Amino acid sequence: MKFLITLIALACTLPASRAQYAPQVGVSGSTAIAAGSPSFTGWATGCAVQRGYIDIADPTQGMVSAGTDNNATGPANQSIVSLGDSGIAILTFATPIFNGPGADFAVFENGFADPANPEDAFLELAFVEVSSDGVNYFRFPCHSLTPATSQVPGSGVYMNAGLVNNLAGKYISGYGTPFNLDDLAGTQGLDLQHVTHIRIVDVVGAVNANTGTTDTAGNLVNDPYPTNFPTGGFDLDAVGVIHQYGLGIAGTPGGHATIYPNPATDRLYISGLQPGYLSLCDVTGKVLWRRQAEGDTSVALSAFPPGIYTLHLQGENGEKWVEKIVKQ
Repeated sequence: MKFLITLIALACTLPASRAQYAPQVGVSGSTAIAAGSPSFTGWATGCAVQRGYIDIADPTQGMVSAGTDNNATGPANQSIVSLGDSGIAILTFATPIFNGPGADFAVFENGFADPANPEDAFLELAFVEVSSDGVNYFRFPCHSLTPATSQVPGSGVYMNAGLVNNLAGKYISGYGTPFNLDDLAGTQGLDLQHVTHIRIVDVVGAVNANTGTTDTAGNLVNDPYPTNFPTGGFDLDAVGVIHQYGLGIAGTPGGHATIYPNPATDRLYISGLQPGYLSLCDVTGKVLWRRQAEGDTSVALSAFPPGIYTLHLQGENGEKWVEKIVKQ
């Protein structure tokens, strides 16, 4: 909806509140990551969008329609797909994301800055959730300090990025909002070293409790509403990955099998296998584990002591490949 809002001649800013979180792009202390940063090792390769309403309070207006699912794949380029009120996008990746030092991925939207105040920008927000199986999703803890005493209008009002935390859309176009998987440490059912899906859920920013949505502290998240245009709601540009397993190991059966992590602790994952056999051996060549495999599989390493092992892959046509595995 930014295409329409940028045509508005006059804009106002919400009453000042005390910012507690990282500020907008260009302000000291901002955590925004530029789309061209070398930190990114990959981008979402798949996206499935479930469109939301133009105005959730008036379903007769239908669903938003701007953009296509593919607009959210690949690098951030300001080509967006609009989610609409309560819309959802599920992103997938060539290989899983893992929990490394600092931020692990970033979400890009197409907000725009207030020309009169570098602290403020027009922002549309979304919740971010991750999954290790594509079934069970877990939401990042998030917080909004934007006052809910009066509604942020759907156009012409700027917001302070320092009032929101762990909500996608915090930063202006061309800059990603970072997310650190450490924030979900200890979450039962989530493998922080094997995140396969990211789900983006539009924030319905209504301060009316009947239609609005809340942060993880139970506060209503007040962002522009209603955005009753075909381009309404969160406008997803891209999801960039910072910590992602390698995109393939040349020479493996089928030419594209991926083995990760290595070194490993509790479990070793193998994906992209052609039909064949897998064997795990110790340094003497003794076979400790063997199975027929195709597609994606994993090896439980918890029963084996730390040390060096070898993983043997053999295709149906007799081709072979061996990878050294380090168990920590």
